[in-house]
Amino acid sequence: MSKEIRQSITGIAMVLPSFAILLIVVIIPIVQSFVMSLSNDSGGYDLSRYTFLFTDKGMRDNIVFTLRITVITCIAVMLVSYTLAIYMRFNQGPVVNLIRKTYMIPLFIPGVIATYGLINLLGNHGWLARILEVAGITLPRIIFDEKGIIIANLWFNIPFTTMLLSSALSGIPSSVIESAKDVGVSRLTLFTRFIFPLSYKTFLVALTFVFMGVIGSFTAPFLIGANSPQMLGVSMQQVFSVFQEREQAAAIAFFSFLLCSVLGAFYIRSMAEEEKGRI
Repeated sequence: MSKEIRQSITGIAMVLPSFAILLIVVIIPIVQSFVMSLSNDSGGYDLSRYTFLFTDKGMRDNIVFTLRITVITCIAVMLVSYTLAIYMRFNQGPVVNLIRKTYMIPLFIPGVIATYGLINLLGNHGWLARILEVAGITLPRIIFDEKGIIIANLWFNIPFTTMLLSSALSGIPSSVIESAKDVGVSRLTLFTRFIFPLSYKTFLVALTFVFMGVIGSFTAPFLIGANSPQMLGVSMQQVFSVFQEREQAAAIAFFSFLLCSVLGAFYIRSMAEEEKGRI
């Protein structure tokens, strides 16, 4: 057996376990959900479950609500995380050291505990409301509102996103930044022409993680979200467990997968074009 064949067999053997896990955990359940979502009440197959998603007012509101929360969260997370990452990369001092030591803490706090902490802090009778009441200020409604869901999503996503972007920015040579400054490049030009292009790949990875995490989130929207409209994850759970409509829940799940696939396809296409440009 030649060396090339042995290397090919070894490569396939190393890939097979991960592919098997992907097949069992992801691909097969997606196919099963899609087939289940096509079944109708008369025992046949059609697109009535998906038609319901766009003809029912409640479901349309849930879809629009989910997309609005996801877009707002993605924009806010990327802005805050990029700002923190840039600040830690190009500055020194006690404040920077404090941020570096503490910004990862939310990753080690369980989601349920963090959510209940936000309820105790930002609820109508929470700590912040009682403190502001002494000053004669009424805290606006945050919990059981979309603002509470967005704040919770910021708590969950900013640390990990900041870590990814910080890693990307640390790979930018300081000589490139210093050379640009020496020729009089402004801060805005420095960011748009050097920093952002050199960290664009990691930016897309972080954005993909945030988008998929928020659009499929359940814990925070379930505990601090309003009864209506709902995030798709909460709506799917209600349809499945309360109304016992497994086929409709499968349609919601597959539709959520399609929404995530849009960004996933954009990411794969961007990476493929970048690799093609290098060849």
